[in-house]
Amino acid sequence: MDRKEFLINLTKSTAFVCTSCYLASCYGDENNPAAPPQNVDFTIDISQSPYSALQNVGGSVYKDGLIIARIGTNTFTALSQVCTHQGTTVQYEHNQGRMHCPNHGSNFKTDGTVINGPAASPLKKYNTSLNGTMLRVFS
Repeated sequence: MDRKEFLINLTKSTAFVCTSCYLASCYGDENNPAAPPQNVDFTIDISQSPYSALQNVGGSVYKDGLIIARIGTNTFTALSQVCTHQGTTVQYEHNQGRMHCPNHGSNFKTDGTVINGPAASPLKKYNTSLNGTMLRVFS
């Protein structure tokens, strides 16, 4: 094999490997988005930054792989923040009463159940308990 043939083969091999890795990363998320957090148990003070958005109905924050939202005067929800379709971070849309994935348009109720896809699986839901300004989130 001469130098030119070697370089052509090397370029093709490199392109094949890079394309394979790229495609695997694109399609791997759809089949296996990040696993929801396990053994969750933490407490946050909603009167303190960065959690002060939770003082108001409609506010939300992200912590440790979860999205926590105040959905009513005394009601909170805590869900895995990762869309079950391709692993994009969901956003809380209070006026629509849902979690929304901006990537492909999946929507979830505030209890994590799917409203519409392409996501087929619900978001994992966690328990919440408010005592004064201390909000406990736990499995």
